[in-house]
Amino acid sequence: MAFDRYYRYADLTGLLEAFAQEYAEFVDLQSIGKSHEGRDIWLVTVTDKLTGPALEKPAFWVDGNIHASELSASTAALYLLNKLVTEQIELLKTHTFYIVPRLNPDGAEWAMEDPPRIVRSGTRPYPFDDEDLYGIERKDIDGDGRILWMRIPDENGPWTVSELEPRLLRKRRPGEVGGKDCYRLLPEGEFHNWDGMTLRNRGVKEGLDFNRNFPSAWRLEYEQPGSGPFPTSEPEIHAAVSAICQRPNICGAVCFHTFSGVHLRPPSRMPDDDIPAEDLWAYKAIGDKGFEMTGYPAISNYHEFRYHPKEVITGVFDDWMYEHRGVFAWTTEIWAPQRQAGITNYKYIDWFREHPHEDDLKMLIWSDEKLNGEGYIDWYPYEHPQLGPIEMGGWHREYAFRNPPPQYLESEVAPLSDWVVWQANLAPRIVIKETRIEQTGNGAHRVRLMVENVGWLPTYVSKIGLQRKLCRGIVAEIARQGESTESAGRHEPDWLAAGGLRQDAGQLEGWSHLGDSASMSWGSLGNENRTVIEWVVCKSGKYQITLRHERAGVVRTTVEV
Repeated sequence: MAFDRYYRYADLTGLLEAFAQEYAEFVDLQSIGKSHEGRDIWLVTVTDKLTGPALEKPAFWVDGNIHASELSASTAALYLLNKLVTEQIELLKTHTFYIVPRLNPDGAEWAMEDPPRIVRSGTRPYPFDDEDLYGIERKDIDGDGRILWMRIPDENGPWTVSELEPRLLRKRRPGEVGGKDCYRLLPEGEFHNWDGMTLRNRGVKEGLDFNRNFPSAWRLEYEQPGSGPFPTSEPEIHAAVSAICQRPNICGAVCFHTFSGVHLRPPSRMPDDDIPAEDLWAYKAIGDKGFEMTGYPAISNYHEFRYHPKEVITGVFDDWMYEHRGVFAWTTEIWAPQRQAGITNYKYIDWFREHPHEDDLKMLIWSDEKLNGEGYIDWYPYEHPQLGPIEMGGWHREYAFRNPPPQYLESEVAPLSDWVVWQANLAPRIVIKETRIEQTGNGAHRVRLMVENVGWLPTYVSKIGLQRKLCRGIVAEIARQGESTESAGRHEPDWLAAGGLRQDAGQLEGWSHLGDSASMSWGSLGNENRTVIEWVVCKSGKYQITLRHERAGVVRTTVEV
């Protein structure tokens, strides 16, 4: 498998089938649903099957390519899959990974067509079935495989030739007089039903945004365009939500997107003060490691990544995972072309609204030196069928901005897999630290198990998960060998003197919450990640004990008294 290219759906399917065949001891492949156009949405389950079923181990969820043209998100998921089965064999003995490389196969196919059809998410018409009859449609009109920009001479145009570099345009400054070096910029394309005067955009028929269709704080179309008619209305999102809810062992998640080169975290619609402090501390600790390992800053959706300072987004994946599933979820935006050009300390969203013109020169130099001039195309004359003689050129967004150029793809996604693996290791995991069998008299014995959570995270994962009772505590069961708990439960067993056949042992903290950071503090002794479970049995023989936790795994042992 090559990591310097983007795969069409048929090739991607072939790769996943090959993984399932070649690494059958670790990989299962299944479809979790069909897309709008009928393509299978593939889920790859990765774990060591010899050490137990996938559902009996703490798990981590990864998906990508929810937005149509964000193709490097699929590459990041594939890279993780390859890394797991070739390098992380020990981890797979105790953990499970669920990977959906391409949640939106229809939109990705459109994005990889020649010429490409660029939509935000799915290919289903929404909110209306009919086409917009007016406006300019972005398309490759000169047949060179690129969708660039058209510049039209206009004495009152908002753009003028740069003093720093004549190939560049800059925005006219407030009060600056126009003139012969001014232009109006339009995306490459053609007008529908043009009157020869009116310049307007054409509405996109496929107006869905899958990452507004999740149940958490979902809003109607008039409040948030692209949300769909109801939560999980789109088959792709319904498939993902159903698959995740059917796998309660999921303890964390990363959804790969492009672009900005950041790790985004919830909440999206409220300030950090509105979530439990313990969850914010955990998010910041995980994000700090993400920055250390990947170079991507970890930032808040609400405080640092809003498209408009007076607006928030809702119905998004990471909010839903945190608020409804109670796990720490991230949206990783792959690739930062500005950072590649040496631009630092910029606002990730605000930069596109306004930035120093010197940044444009840095970007141009980067395109010339690192992309062989393919990122920014020098202006060239073109006879437009409607506008007449114009020039075309400017930034090739789909090549330089939307995803890493192929030669940068592997180096960009590789560190992200390392961070995912590191996060998976934080999951809660219960183990039996000690077993004691003590005589109590009259031939009875007390069976005592000390159970410990060896994970960094508590068994409930997040405080919001605990508050909302989003997962059950540890369930401990005992049965006489050869007899199931269910069959024993039909009558009071004569071998059990104390302790229930099934006991609720509650939740355990992780070592993230044990004590304070200074050894001289007066905080907790740090025993909250352990508990003791006991029974009194009055018959000799072998007893099977099973400890279950939805997120922290399943442990079985046999004791003989």
